[in-house]
Amino acid sequence: MTETEVIGLAREAMWVMIKIAGPMLLIGLVIGVIISLIQALTQIQEMTLTFVPKIIVIAIALIMLLPFMMQTMGTFTDGIADRIVAIGQNDETATAP
Repeated sequence: MTETEVIGLAREAMWVMIKIAGPMLLIGLVIGVIISLIQALTQIQEMTLTFVPKIIVIAIALIMLLPFMMQTMGTFTDGIADRIVAIGQNDETATAP
């Protein structure tokens, strides 16, 4: 495996990580901002008020986005497994007489 392939694999892994974690982080950010605005408008400064809605909404989003996340991870894992098999086949043909 060359350096270029390793860098490409690392880049692909980062994109997969962004695709999987990004929606959840954005949902948490949006809910946090909305709750903060409500707290600022009503001047209710209760710390637990931000966590409970955020946890509930993120749990619901996780349940809804789980098929997409599993498909993305499955595709990435299949690609890595194919690369491992290809490396094994290349080593086998290189050492064969």
